[in-house]
Amino acid sequence: MINTVSYRANVRRLIILSALVLLCAVLYMLVEVNFGNSKLFAYSMRIRVPKLIVMLITAFAIGGASIVFQSIINNTIVTPCLLGMNSLYTLIHTAVVFVAGSASIVASNANLAFAVDVMIMGAAATVIYSWLFKKTKHNVLYVLLVGTVLTSFFSSIQSTLTRVMDPNEYDTLLNNLVASFSNVNSEIIVFCLALIALIIFALRKELALLDVLTLGRDQATNLGVDYDKCIRRLLLGVTLCIAVATAMVGPISFLGLIIANLSRQLLRTYRHWQLVLGSAFFGMIVLVFGQLLVEHAFSYAIPVSVFITVGGGIYFLYLLLARKKV
Repeated sequence: MINTVSYRANVRRLIILSALVLLCAVLYMLVEVNFGNSKLFAYSMRIRVPKLIVMLITAFAIGGASIVFQSIINNTIVTPCLLGMNSLYTLIHTAVVFVAGSASIVASNANLAFAVDVMIMGAAATVIYSWLFKKTKHNVLYVLLVGTVLTSFFSSIQSTLTRVMDPNEYDTLLNNLVASFSNVNSEIIVFCLALIALIIFALRKELALLDVLTLGRDQATNLGVDYDKCIRRLLLGVTLCIAVATAMVGPISFLGLIIANLSRQLLRTYRHWQLVLGSAFFGMIVLVFGQLLVEHAFSYAIPVSVFITVGGGIYFLYLLLARKKV
């Protein structure tokens, strides 16, 4: 009876969250739009619709990946950026500008840059983490530790390259190293959706077992689950989702931490389909409403990722202090 009441309460909360997402989307699409001029209205829609779609895709990819990552690591104050994809993204873009220059086709062509990002990050995730799982005998904590080391390693190389490159090239590079929705590439939207759908389809069996996996290795194994294989495939899927989201808009630190924990605090359930939806909805609200403020209150002066990073740092400290009290 209690579970049924809790289940229905969470469904109601998710419906409210979805309504808030819809409200934010409507506000973003219609605020300061010239309805009297059909050409200006059509122009506004051409600009805003791709941005909105990219924000929704990014929120879903990062929100879902963060919940899955926290569950398989069994720690709610970690974030998938510890796997090194954000740092690898900045290193790729810095290396391209350093070697070929900002006027090169790889740096200036958005479609080619996205393809290079996805291929390199996807290949790195597949090779590094598949190999690490075998070498560490499926020890997730060792993999997480190596991911943290790789993050520092990639950041160190990137910092070294920026110190010795042409200052003019560095100014151009800075625009690509901060996540922004102000100038999205609408041509990659369908490809990104297809990639994420393919990842979800490939991991459908493992995702269905998430509730069981969180019981621990022994319990899951006793229930007939191949625990190590499931964890390995899920970790690879998380890394690929983060790679796709990062390649689309750039690195957004702390977003996954914020929305995953907000979802857990609001829903307080073991059902991962509810947690993933809650996290995705919170992400959509944060990104869409944040971008609305950036465009109309701050006149594009500050990217939304800056506010998320600052807010995420404060929220992370709160989570640490709250855990200490417990």
